[in-house]
Amino acid sequence: MSSFTITIPRPGPRTGWFAALLAAGLLVATIAAPALTPRSILATDPTLMPPEHTISVSGTGQVLISPDIADVRLGVSVTRPTVKEARDVAAAAMTKVLASLRALGIADRDIQTTTVSLQPSYDGTSGPGQPRPTGYQLSNQVVVTVRNLDKVGDVIDGGIAAGATTVDGVNFRLNDPAAAETQARQAAMTQARGHADTLAAAAGVSISGVVSISETSGSVPYPEAYRLAAPLQDKAFSTPIQPGTNEVTVSVVVAYLIK
Repeated sequence: MSSFTITIPRPGPRTGWFAALLAAGLLVATIAAPALTPRSILATDPTLMPPEHTISVSGTGQVLISPDIADVRLGVSVTRPTVKEARDVAAAAMTKVLASLRALGIADRDIQTTTVSLQPSYDGTSGPGQPRPTGYQLSNQVVVTVRNLDKVGDVIDGGIAAGATTVDGVNFRLNDPAAAETQARQAAMTQARGHADTLAAAAGVSISGVVSISETSGSVPYPEAYRLAAPLQDKAFSTPIQPGTNEVTVSVVVAYLIK
């Protein structure tokens, strides 16, 4: 610890106060000087950090599996001169369609209304100018989940016989695709690692870890659509249904660390 002495002469009172203040200021500046002295700061330069070396590859796994559930879209569409007539006829027809589904053992939880629409119909031959409305069209559509695929044809035929005027499609799917997705995911990762090993060997490097993984998955059904202009009257043949197979696909993008 350094020491110093300041001598203050004794002139007049005003001069004495000024000298005392000056001395005090010098004392504070001397004490604070070490704190104000520039210091060297150690910092890490990010440009000096070695970058990570990676190989980014993709892989796809596909599993073909038979579906175990089907969604059938049935509908009623009627056109009548008034809204009330259209509603009454459509309601009666759909009530019969629903009754035919329940008779086949379809639970209410597996029947869902998807569309109810009402719109005017117009006479396209009325000539130039504003089209003239000729009636009203009411459409009501339900989607039916069929858990026994042997009944898909019966659902379609029974619905048509009860009054359905449209069959808007059949979609086959898996009730629980988790097991198939796991199998496809493993296949996708195996393929990605094979690609990475080939690239690493060709480049003369080795894989030391995984930096990131991203995934996309989905199931590809093969639907069969049916469009009917009018209800079928002859039931000598039941509607043939072929469930086929579903393809469960998982794709991954993997970034491997190399050294």
